[in-house]
Amino acid sequence: MIINSKFDSGNIEVVDTSNPQDIQLKIHKDTHSDFMQWFHFNVCDAKDQPLKLKIVNASEASYKKGYEGYNACASYDQKYWFRVPTTYKDGVLTIEHTPESESVNYAYFAPYSYEMHQDLVSAARQAPDCKSEVIGQTVEGRNIDMLVAGEPSKDKKTVWIIARQHPGESMTEWFMQGFILKLLDPFDPVGRKILEKAVVYIVPSMNPDGAIAGNLRSNLAGANLNREWENPTLERSPEVYHVRNKMDETGIDLFLDIHGDEELPYNFVAGNEGNPKYSDRIKSLEDEFKNLWMAACPDFQDTHGYPKDEPKQGNMTVATNQIGDRFDCLAYTIEMPFKDNADMPDEEVGWSPERSEILGEGILLPVMQILDKLR
Repeated sequence: MIINSKFDSGNIEVVDTSNPQDIQLKIHKDTHSDFMQWFHFNVCDAKDQPLKLKIVNASEASYKKGYEGYNACASYDQKYWFRVPTTYKDGVLTIEHTPESESVNYAYFAPYSYEMHQDLVSAARQAPDCKSEVIGQTVEGRNIDMLVAGEPSKDKKTVWIIARQHPGESMTEWFMQGFILKLLDPFDPVGRKILEKAVVYIVPSMNPDGAIAGNLRSNLAGANLNREWENPTLERSPEVYHVRNKMDETGIDLFLDIHGDEELPYNFVAGNEGNPKYSDRIKSLEDEFKNLWMAACPDFQDTHGYPKDEPKQGNMTVATNQIGDRFDCLAYTIEMPFKDNADMPDEEVGWSPERSEILGEGILLPVMQILDKLR
């Protein structure tokens, strides 16, 4: 049996493989950071052999409660991902599975590789209503890809949507794949209507370096990008620095920042109620957007989520708060689960790439419906 993680988004340290019923593993910390939670590794030559894969340092994870009620993801072909029995007890995360193939991958969530990211950007730029721009480089020198859908005009609304500030939240780029392909589908009436009324700026992956490195939350300088929006720097957070500068050029009427949550088994949003400029107008837009989305998508709800910030106590280093206040616009953080949607569970796949894509497709309708009310 061979266990390996030397590939895009791989993360595991092999401690002991002498006993298939007591395979001991450890998760590496993020680059130049103490965050840790994400894992992704391959097991070969264990077909039909019952395995107990024990991540023995799980108690050191950044979000230990995220492992409670959680089942790991597995795949034989890295296309279809399913859940396998997993328990968290006494600080150890144990995955139990009997592989039906000579090779199987296990991951915290279904990965979205850098190659897939490049393919998505390439496919999008083939659409007649879309072009791509490189607006800067990451810490390690990779391109920061931005898509521009629709023809900019002073008469149009300006929408921005970004994803994967936290690289381990791979469901966010699956969401973006659904959103982008539906928006640019020439036969889709919702996408066409949006592009009649708005120009949409899209950054499908804010943190490609961290994703390739197998990090949970950090870029390669050790920065949590979603705490860099007040004062980004070229040295520590060039990804935020370049994106925020571009936003200052275009202005924003609607901002969406796509994330995943380790602990809560729901899809939900977090808004701007703690912002200094928060107003009845913004609250009305927030409420209407949530109601429109709930009416269009049973996978979205507004009962469970984060505690609301007290007035004027919002963290202005966070993207949604900073951008919402900076442009006095409707701004939401969208969260998806690593576990499952407890309102509509699926025992075989849990929350999955396919469901993330569908959620991304489904948000186009409330975006279309809210556009005329943004200003």
